[in-house]
Amino acid sequence: MKRIVMGLLAATLSVSAAYAAELKPAVVYDFGGKFDKSFNEAAYNGAAKYKADHGTNYREFEIQNDAQREQALRKFAQDGNSPVVIAGFSAVSAIEKVSKEFPDTKFVIIDAVVEGPNVRSVVFKEEEGGYLVGLLAAMASKTGTVSFVGGMDVPLIRRFYCGYAIGAIEGKKGTKVLNNWTGDTPAAWNDPAKGSEIAKAQMDQGSDVIYHAAGGTGIGVLQAAADAGKLGIGVDSNQNGLHPGHVLTSMVKGVDTAVYKAFEDVAADKFTAGIVQMGLKDDGVSYAMDENNAKLITPEMKTAVEAAKADIISGKIKVHDYTTDNKCPY
Repeated sequence: MKRIVMGLLAATLSVSAAYAAELKPAVVYDFGGKFDKSFNEAAYNGAAKYKADHGTNYREFEIQNDAQREQALRKFAQDGNSPVVIAGFSAVSAIEKVSKEFPDTKFVIIDAVVEGPNVRSVVFKEEEGGYLVGLLAAMASKTGTVSFVGGMDVPLIRRFYCGYAIGAIEGKKGTKVLNNWTGDTPAAWNDPAKGSEIAKAQMDQGSDVIYHAAGGTGIGVLQAAADAGKLGIGVDSNQNGLHPGHVLTSMVKGVDTAVYKAFEDVAADKFTAGIVQMGLKDDGVSYAMDENNAKLITPEMKTAVEAAKADIISGKIKVHDYTTDNKCPY
């Protein structure tokens, strides 16, 4: 009997060890690097949290050019890593190609949709989070003019802007919303000087609250706003602490949650392919509150934004998604 029990125990340990070995995650970051204080860093935070919680190591790669996306994906897949998570809509063609070459590898793309039996596509309702920070921007503005600085001019970033503009204009009648984009190439994500320049031009036109969705370029936007005594609004990660008292809030996306969940699902053999869409209802997007901006959000603003949040979740307020028709009402 003892030998049987010991044999079963050994078999169990062997199976457990083999099962644990199946989780060999990897993350590929987009331009701007993993410490961009924004989108990429949110992906990093998800992977780092999973490692802290479960002791699971992961591999990572920060691309320097477009060709490296496909190269990194293929290298990780060849080495047996799974899931392989890649951040950014620009990875679509690379994922489409490599996922077909390695059908047994689990892939996750964040911010875009790729169809495939081994691909999970995680997208967010940025327009819902944008609506909330737009409402707060309009209520905080003393000039009646707020603005937006986008990174690369693509439909995804137009979705951020559109939600923001709707929230600002419909939340406080008479609000004017300015908008500018940094460029139409990937360099648009990593140009803080250009972000600062655009922000200053917007402030010259009367804007006193500036929301950015521009990756590393947005660091320059927030700096310029703080230097001028105005308010910035962060994106993707909670950026309130970059300039305490000068960042009204941040439109946070659950990129970290998406990465963590991918690791968790593969570890538990519960990974599913297909589209995962995250909005206010499931905490996929939100506005950030902490000690750094607590004094900037008045009780009136908090009541209004929470009411709007509830109305969006219930469906009473339907925020237009720019990507459905490539149009924005404002």
